[in-house]
Amino acid sequence: MHISLADAEKAIAAARKEAIAIKTKMCIAVVDSGANLRAFVRMDDAWVGSIDIAIKKAKTACFFTMGSGELGKLSQPGKPLYGIEHSNGGLITFPGGLPIIQNGELFGAIGVSGSAVENDHKVAVAGCKVLGESELADHHFARMMKMGA
Repeated sequence: MHISLADAEKAIAAARKEAIAIKTKMCIAVVDSGANLRAFVRMDDAWVGSIDIAIKKAKTACFFTMGSGELGKLSQPGKPLYGIEHSNGGLITFPGGLPIIQNGELFGAIGVSGSAVENDHKVAVAGCKVLGESELADHHFARMMKMGA
């Protein structure tokens, strides 16, 4: 199942609203369940460098059906996925990317960049929660997180 343009725009609107509320400028990307860019916005004065980061955070979350920050915990030296950020044309393994799950299935993903990673994550959560959840409770990656992080 792929996210519709209307739903991608809802996610961006919710994320943008949160970014405004916390007084930050963000790049916000939404990809479909195949990790293809579906919608994007760069708020006025958001960093140009955050364009690529937001898109890659969304793709990372989609590729692995987990938050980019959660993947980052597994990719530290000595952890089971060390070095994974060099795969798939470059991944982003710090917070700000979340999968969007509806009815237990990957629907799309959102990626946010432009501030401290805590703010990026907070804005991504706002965009995700208007459409669904950001975690698969019983997925092999979810189980890996409990064992390896």
